[in-house]
Amino acid sequence: MPVNNAWHRVIFVLVSVVTLSMAWADEPSICYGTTSNGRLENGWKLPASGSNFTAYSQVARLAGRTYVHSEVAAVVLEAYAEAGRTMPQRVFVYGETGKKEGGEFEPHKTHRNGLSVDFMVSVLDEDGHSVPLPTNVLNKWGYDLEFDSEGVLDDLRIDFDAMAEHIYQLHRAAKNHGGDLWRVIFAPELQPHLESSERWPYLEENVEFSTKRSWVRHDEHYHVDFTFSCEPAG
Repeated sequence: MPVNNAWHRVIFVLVSVVTLSMAWADEPSICYGTTSNGRLENGWKLPASGSNFTAYSQVARLAGRTYVHSEVAAVVLEAYAEAGRTMPQRVFVYGETGKKEGGEFEPHKTHRNGLSVDFMVSVLDEDGHSVPLPTNVLNKWGYDLEFDSEGVLDDLRIDFDAMAEHIYQLHRAAKNHGGDLWRVIFAPELQPHLESSERWPYLEENVEFSTKRSWVRHDEHYHVDFTFSCEPAG
């Protein structure tokens, strides 16, 4: 690795560590059970924003809908930091995660033990610039948006390269923290668009994309379930 790249990586890791220490002083989280039948202790709230990311809704965040397991929090921030290094012009938006104590999280069927995160798709405007996905109360904070089979909605189009890079960085960060990605849920008809990305060979080999149609169409966001050691449900 060139010296400059090595130093950049060190700097990003240090920034991530400092950000984590400033953002949370809580004890590490403990997850119980599964993403669909579990709970969480000491959930950590994700930051409202960073240099290249923001929450989908400050109202929902204040309402307590963006808590995750402490290891997942570290992974999310590390992945954003690394994506900022490799794709400095891209911006990202994260969606719903879960409650501080986990448990039932309507309208989701999972998100119950701190290991599930929704990430809103990265989008490009008509000029090819990376812009945050527009989220507001009128479109149910982004969850009511509908992209066509080519990933286009009005003057926006899904940035599949940025999405692939982000998932790649999530997987790398999860492995760095002793975990993994269990699965990624994204609309099956849109998944082929990821195959032209530079990261696809890695993703195809290391990341499980669900090919089943879920109960709601995952086109405006991709759902990621992480794997970390949890206590039995009870």
